[in-house]
Amino acid sequence: MPNPYSVLGVQKSADEKAIKSAFRKLAMKYHPDQNADNKNAQAKFAEINQAYEIIGDKEKRAQYDRGELDDEGKPKHPGFQGGSNPFGGGQQGGNPFGGGGEDILSEIFGSAFGGQAQAQRRSGRNPFGGMGDQPHQQRQTAPSLDLEMKAGVTIEDSMRGKTTVRMPDGKQISVSIPPEAENAQVIRLKGQGKSAPGRQPGAALVTLVMKSHAKFRRDGVDLRSDVVVPLKTAVLGGKIAVETIDGKLSLNVPAGTSSGKIFRLKGKGLPKKSGGFGDLLVSSSIQLPEEDLQQLVTFFENMKS
Repeated sequence: MPNPYSVLGVQKSADEKAIKSAFRKLAMKYHPDQNADNKNAQAKFAEINQAYEIIGDKEKRAQYDRGELDDEGKPKHPGFQGGSNPFGGGQQGGNPFGGGGEDILSEIFGSAFGGQAQAQRRSGRNPFGGMGDQPHQQRQTAPSLDLEMKAGVTIEDSMRGKTTVRMPDGKQISVSIPPEAENAQVIRLKGQGKSAPGRQPGAALVTLVMKSHAKFRRDGVDLRSDVVVPLKTAVLGGKIAVETIDGKLSLNVPAGTSSGKIFRLKGKGLPKKSGGFGDLLVSSSIQLPEEDLQQLVTFFENMKS
């Protein structure tokens, strides 16, 4: 696996926020739900998760930066401390047979034969030649312990900043929804994934699915809705009741209001990253009176004459 910093496209000096942001962006791009028929994208998604498992964890990142973990987050062979290589080369510490490879015996052969066996091992040949030639077996990457799931998010959930998701074992857990969260955004819940002996629990990767609402529509941090304005109120002006997420409000309609006029209710939208809330944009629709429709027809007919 490549260097986890290069996988996420960040510098080694990047802070936790930059690393998390890079992971989120790449996870959204390569998520299997968005790339169902793209095996390369699915492999890239697994690579991204594995990189974040290392440098997204403060303790593991420190171990990796100190050279204690390899690019897959696995501990490197501790070797022997102190002393030089008894087979030459004067190496201090580490593996006394030289190198820090996957197979101690192969490293012994490589040291004993001046490094030629290492080259033969990489090409899949037995370093002794002719006897028992077998292809070199690549180390298998441990299966991911991450869980992938979806969580429906209503407008009310976005207002509260929380929703719930049901785990495979039936347990329901709370998922925090950040302000200005987008559809298909992935939320990472550390330690909520699968478990395996000798390994840290995986993460739950929750994909947010924004649900539609019967009365409101999302428009960034703003909400949009429609309101019916009686013809008399539209002509003469007056007050009408308008629904918001928090309940009904009284809206002042000026005289001479036309259909399609937008009324802006400040702070009645969705949470902002910077704090506060967006607005509710209400579009007016003029309604003709059913009871007095004939009188209205007569009125306009008389205007013709």
